Amino acid sequence: MSRGWRQYLPPAVRPYTEKAPVAALFLGISSGAPYAMIAATLTTRLAQDGIEKRAVTAFALAFLVYNLKWLWAWVVDGIRLPLIGHLGQRVSWLLVVGIGVIAAIVNLALVDPKADLMATAWAAILVAFAGATYDIVIDAYRIESLEPHQLGVGSGMSQYGWRIGSVAAGALALVIASHAGWEAAYIACAAFALPAMAVGLLLGEPARHQVVAVRQSLATVVQSIVGPLTEFFRRSGAWLVLLFVLLHKIGDTLANLTLRLLFDDLRFTNEEIAIYDVGFGFWAYLVGIFLGGILYSRMGLQRSVLLSLVLMAVSNLSFAGLAAIGHSNWAMAGAIGFENIASGIGGVTIVAYFSALCDLRFTASQYALISAAASVAGRVLTGTTAGWLIELLGYVNFYVLTTIAALPGIVLFWLMIRSGLADSSVGTAATVPASEPAAGR
Repeated sequence: MSRGWRQYLPPAVRPYTEKAPVAALFLGISSGAPYAMIAATLTTRLAQDGIEKRAVTAFALAFLVYNLKWLWAWVVDGIRLPLIGHLGQRVSWLLVVGIGVIAAIVNLALVDPKADLMATAWAAILVAFAGATYDIVIDAYRIESLEPHQLGVGSGMSQYGWRIGSVAAGALALVIASHAGWEAAYIACAAFALPAMAVGLLLGEPARHQVVAVRQSLATVVQSIVGPLTEFFRRSGAWLVLLFVLLHKIGDTLANLTLRLLFDDLRFTNEEIAIYDVGFGFWAYLVGIFLGGILYSRMGLQRSVLLSLVLMAVSNLSFAGLAAIGHSNWAMAGAIGFENIASGIGGVTIVAYFSALCDLRFTASQYALISAAASVAGRVLTGTTAGWLIELLGYVNFYVLTTIAALPGIVLFWLMIRSGLADSSVGTAATVPASEPAAGR
């Protein structure tokens, strides 16, 4: 992009207009849309088709596919596609999986839930599989396109894109469905897969992608699977880093996945929830993403991550305050605003740190494993204990407990900083610029 007009922008805004972060925005749009197609959009479609509630909620199992994506992420790193592979490892996979996402969404459009609910379930799982695989490629392309100093801003732009893609696809589907039916709605929303494909065609192979080998034998395929894991666990303190990944989001996940229960028990109406939780929360999250990019640039990776961990923990106390105050729109707006700003900041800094942990030879495999591990502990604890804890402790004490649950992650990361582990644990994604020749390229 020309620097002429960029010099007139505020210094804090300029990094967001660079080529790689702008590309991350469009990559994020394509990442968010498939998720939206099997989330609230599909729930609404099934409900309007008269499917019973128990069957509708069972479709949430399709999201488990996203937590399992690390199982096949090695394929994206280690297998060169025939015919189209000459375009580059990342570009060729972007195009092929993008076409797969389009086909999966169109397939979901064409099934009739009232005629065959099982076929609809398999179609939803297929969309989840295609969307999760697209995430694998998109995350790898994003990390390898960004210079080390751009990881924070690029993560923020990707978060912006994901929110825009998921919200826009969900809204467009509802509008089209009301006029032309769900079949036309889903087919139209399949087009949201195109932005990431366009990025690949226009920008080409990421500058920092490292080609290790073309997998042609059983031995090299095994190395594609084992290599990313062995490389990570050879690093100093790798097990502590993995422990941090598993622990850091437990309190935040416990709090966030129970909010609608709190709102219901405090007798907030659907309109109030829509205004404050969905509407106000959306804009607060976008503000948080912007602030996260600034904090990452000004404070550096370590201090910005530590600050975001503290903010996310303290934000849980705001819901304890809301529970104590009771039905209050001002209290709800304050709690939702604080929590979403904190989550937006964390969404930039922590995603940037997870990106920095990757070795550029195994970007897809390692980031898929890290991102899947980051949410699994909180989701398991929420599903098995959250309701019981709320009944036992009450909402105020429960949200205080979620704040306490966030402390081990904060303390662990502080110790990692003090010991130098936060620096020594990062991979080549945080150190190797695009201009430096990479081994194996």
